[in-house]
Amino acid sequence: MVDVAKPGERIPIASDHAGFELKERLRLALGEMGYAVEDIGTHSTASTDYPDYAHPLAQEVSDGQAARGILLCGTGLGMSYVANRYPGVRAAVAWNPEVAVLARKHNDANVLVLPARFVSDEDALAILHAWLDTPFEGGRHQGRVAKIERDDSEADASGSTT
Repeated sequence: MVDVAKPGERIPIASDHAGFELKERLRLALGEMGYAVEDIGTHSTASTDYPDYAHPLAQEVSDGQAARGILLCGTGLGMSYVANRYPGVRAAVAWNPEVAVLARKHNDANVLVLPARFVSDEDALAILHAWLDTPFEGGRHQGRVAKIERDDSEADASGSTT
């Protein structure tokens, strides 16, 4: 379970070319808030492939090297597809603060994915703050989150678990 973020915590951040400029703004803001930011890249607006940046960040979260991470691409979708393939990663695309709050409260989202082409700098900062400051509610949501990490070897051919 990921609790609220605390200054000093190391947070990896990565983007493709579409998210580069917003990543730079968020990287600076995180630093100003006291977080230890690990910039995985990209480092320019030159066209690049989002999986090249989503894989290393998701691996860090999956391995427990980082409690949470932040990804950005044009729509947020590509980054979320890659990140959610990793065990223990719950990457949520958030386009407003309310979605970020619910992603944390109900789904214990440990990777925030921002659709850089569809949010303003101000909205992105508000989303970031909401996500960092919201704890997982647990309770009835704990069992639902646990079901995400189902062991496929326990599922029969119909897809139901035994």
